Amino acid sequence: MQTFDYSQRTRFVFGAGKLKLLGQLAKELGATRVLIVSDPGVVRAGHFEHGNQSLVEAGIETFAFQTVHPNPSTKDVEAGAKIAREFQPDLIVGLGGGSSMDCAKGINFLYSCGGQMSDYWGIGKATGPMLPMIAIPTTSGTGSEAQSFALISDAKTHVKMACGDHRAACRVAILDPELTLTQPKKVTALTGIDALTHALETYVTKPRTAISMAFSRQAWQALSSSFTKVIDSPKDLEARSNMLLGATIAGMAIEASMLGAAHSLANPITAHFNIPHGQAVGLMMPHVIRFNGCSPAIENDYQRLYLDLVDVGPPSSESSSDALANWFAGQLKHAGLKTHLAELNIHREALPELSVEAAKQWTANFNPRAAGADEMLQIYENALDCRS
Repeated sequence: MQTFDYSQRTRFVFGAGKLKLLGQLAKELGATRVLIVSDPGVVRAGHFEHGNQSLVEAGIETFAFQTVHPNPSTKDVEAGAKIAREFQPDLIVGLGGGSSMDCAKGINFLYSCGGQMSDYWGIGKATGPMLPMIAIPTTSGTGSEAQSFALISDAKTHVKMACGDHRAACRVAILDPELTLTQPKKVTALTGIDALTHALETYVTKPRTAISMAFSRQAWQALSSSFTKVIDSPKDLEARSNMLLGATIAGMAIEASMLGAAHSLANPITAHFNIPHGQAVGLMMPHVIRFNGCSPAIENDYQRLYLDLVDVGPPSSESSSDALANWFAGQLKHAGLKTHLAELNIHREALPELSVEAAKQWTANFNPRAAGADEMLQIYENALDCRS
């Protein structure tokens, strides 16, 4: 059994209506001045106002940075860090989806340690203590609230930089499923698919451990049983609760065991074609499952995950990896997402360049089956269209 050194650094406060505890939790951390990092959609939904009100009622001075873009870039982080230097907070709140939480972590790096975002690309690059943070996810997707990494795109090259340090982990995460009820259907689909890929990939990565696999499987069971429910019945609070908790637990698995080839393949698609991350990684996931399933050990792992699915029998004549890949592709279709690259106007001539970039992605190192540029090209070609 693989050895590990794992520490859970974040306190999780879960339940409907828990956003109202933000002021109390911030006071417990000694906060008097709080910078709230959010995005326009969260503001429109009213969540920012409610969170800010809780802080103000606790006697805490607040300031807002509300212009975070999807897939936050170094420009977003630098703009937020400038505001932080002017306001001088003693705590940062990331309120929103993964973009807001990652941007908040990025701001924390620059405000607390100086320099530029590329200085923190990798692991353990923080140069000193960082401000305490509270994460409040409003989507069920990235699991950023459970991770010590910020994923920030370089504004010039569009390369995604994973910047991680245990000092960047959030002190508290408030998991309030009521906040996810306002997600548009497309956002529910994209973030939910992302969370499912996290559970699938972390279960089979090379660095996985007994603890990470327990997280992955628990997340998988919660997410796979609830995804179609939140698509079809978006006001189902129990299903929303399962998705939020599942996404967070999958984030805990990422922290312990990293990700794999589906994310490596997805990042160049997002960078070059401006395809949402959930669509890109979801489209690639079934093809990575089939690629990894050629390994007998991983095929056995996929069999366990397939048999965890609700209302499916054992695979008939197909392999477990094929059955699992087909189930996942069915979830994409049910959610109105694309299943082949050609549907996104990505054509064969683009694939060689994408393959080289995919092979250079950090997460490629953790895939259970070695995947260089040639293997990445083959997976892309298999995902090109329904005739390939």
